[in-house]
Amino acid sequence: MIGNITPDLPEKLVGYLRPGAPGLLLTCGADGYASSAFTWIVALDAARLRFAVDEGGSAMANLLRSGQASLQVIGPGDLTFLVKGRARRLSERIAAAGPYAIMLYEMQVAGAKDQSWPGVATTALAYEWPAGQREAMLAMEQAVYAEMRNFQP
Repeated sequence: MIGNITPDLPEKLVGYLRPGAPGLLLTCGADGYASSAFTWIVALDAARLRFAVDEGGSAMANLLRSGQASLQVIGPGDLTFLVKGRARRLSERIAAAGPYAIMLYEMQVAGAKDQSWPGVATTALAYEWPAGQREAMLAMEQAVYAEMRNFQP
């Protein structure tokens, strides 16, 4: 461990991400500027994360170009991490995402930076679905997490 950076995911982060959680996918564009996109993330173990990428977006183009990505995770309490690593596409489509064109990527973790502030609690990043779509979207989200965890390359 170097300061607040570890080469693998700390157990509390793995535990939070194992069932699945929303996060931010950060990539660098060809112009050198950062780009962010909302994503779903699951932890397979302390060295591998899987995440969702919208087809045709800037994140996809950036990943195809460099393979480098960071994932910002903001969980309840003091759980705030920035994870970086190399990413590769596992599947062209997450079937459980239904009509949405979403691909499955896997990151080999290079480092996890604890960004928590002593004495400060964060509110977990969460999606609030419209009332009329809430149940269907929550069910789809859980199916996406299950597919991401269970996918066999």
